[in-house]
Amino acid sequence: MEPERARNRAGNRQGEATMPSRAPPDSAARFLPPARTIPALREAAAGCTACPLHETGTRTVFGEGPERARLVLVGEQPGDREDAQGRPFVGPAGQLLDLALNAAGIDRRGVYVTNAVKHFKWVQRGRRRLHEKPGRLEILACLPWLENEIAAIAPEGIICLGATAAQALIGRTFKVTEERGQFLRTPLAGWITATVHPSSLLRIEDRETQRAAYERFVGDLARIAGRLAGRLEAEAPARMGMGQGRLL
Repeated sequence: MEPERARNRAGNRQGEATMPSRAPPDSAARFLPPARTIPALREAAAGCTACPLHETGTRTVFGEGPERARLVLVGEQPGDREDAQGRPFVGPAGQLLDLALNAAGIDRRGVYVTNAVKHFKWVQRGRRRLHEKPGRLEILACLPWLENEIAAIAPEGIICLGATAAQALIGRTFKVTEERGQFLRTPLAGWITATVHPSSLLRIEDRETQRAAYERFVGDLARIAGRLAGRLEAEAPARMGMGQGRLL
């Protein structure tokens, strides 16, 4: 099913679209190649100028991993290290993610990792380039890349890391702090769920609070590992879904 058709047929959270109805000035849709394979999408995305972030990011940072991965992890955007290397999740947050995946029994080598936005948005603070949250229209402009990545891979499940990814793929009113760990139906995959972004753990200053947050994060990933292994059965539908998702 084409991503656009899937989005139109999906249930909306409380009648809302996953992103605002106002269209961005431009969209990555015009850069999509005829062949929607991961290599073709990656090559085409390298020349994307659909939003102003291509002027600040050094390069497009596309997703990477097996082209038939059972699991897709979606973050917000590349960071400073990712922008420099051209690879997703290679900085401090990516290293923490690797530790948590390993603790949960998920091999990152079998996971496709990507971001909702493919260019690094930042502000200069002295000599440092600090992360700046992408705007809604920037996310919307970049969404065709993410949708077509997922469509090409056809994963069993999707993990949204943080609010930006969750609100892009699940619904604009989805709250990770309140609804993390729920498994939702989605036309994009067998199921979709959300948890915190590992970068949020790095910002916690109190050591004990950080340790507890990390353990909860690993717990979220362990439940996902259990579902992939068939140890966690689907729950009965509880209510209509959010954006493109429905509760399992």
